[in-house]
Amino acid sequence: MKNSYSLKARMAASKASYAMLAPYFILFFFFTVLPVVASVFLSFTYFNMLEAPRFIGWANYAKLALEDDIFLIAFKNTLIFAVITGPVSYFLCLLFAWIINEFKGKTRALLTLVFYAPSICGQAFLVWTIILSGDRYGYLNGFLLRWGFINNAVLWMQTEGYVLPVLIVVQLWLSLGTGFLAFIAGLQTVDPTLYEAAAVDGIKNRWQELWFVTLPAMKPQLMFGAVMQITQSFAISDISIQLAGNPSVNYSGATIVTHLLDYSTIRFDMGYASAIATVLFLLMVGSNKLVQRVLRRVGE
Repeated sequence: MKNSYSLKARMAASKASYAMLAPYFILFFFFTVLPVVASVFLSFTYFNMLEAPRFIGWANYAKLALEDDIFLIAFKNTLIFAVITGPVSYFLCLLFAWIINEFKGKTRALLTLVFYAPSICGQAFLVWTIILSGDRYGYLNGFLLRWGFINNAVLWMQTEGYVLPVLIVVQLWLSLGTGFLAFIAGLQTVDPTLYEAAAVDGIKNRWQELWFVTLPAMKPQLMFGAVMQITQSFAISDISIQLAGNPSVNYSGATIVTHLLDYSTIRFDMGYASAIATVLFLLMVGSNKLVQRVLRRVGE
């Protein structure tokens, strides 16, 4: 009873704070928590959007694991994307942010804009469409033909062996986004006196400063950047659809999200699409937990 009373007293004393948190909490609940719960529920049903959902148990998940060969291809491609683009883009964001932070004033602002611009450019795919054009007028084919590396123009996005590597390169080019800005902001908030104290304690070079001072001081930004990069690496779909099409050649560019879009926006099998979304959600949550455990050891 005492604990209950003290909790009520603390809530009453902080009612202004709760009032300010309420708009975010309401939006988060209705547009994040509720859709996730609804998706998990629908994943156990057959729902075609015309009839009421019909409970079918684990049938959707059994179909995913045992019958849907395209999902298995998409699952493999998504894991390849995540394993390569996730860590690589994360370290690139941190590296470029660290380098750019060494500049001052307008130079730092300009470099930040140059590296960040591709991730917010709505026509970024158009650039790569021109570069990867399958005729001799495509920039990549033109360069390789001119210097004698190839004799005939290559259909880059219609050749199965090239699709996935090209999509990985494009995703890395687009990966310096919100996490990159968070790292720059985190680097600028590190207290300079920490470096002075570290020098007294025996820190002798910039790498030691980075590991024992800079990274521990910006753990919240590191965690935020990890969440953003994991989300991006697992949620790849736009670049695959724009550059390789949906479906791509022999599904060589298929990902879990493109497969989900196929069932949700074309076939309208929302129960099966929800099962795909649930698997993706569990993958993201598991990856985030693993990364958080690793990041807690930074600076040890």
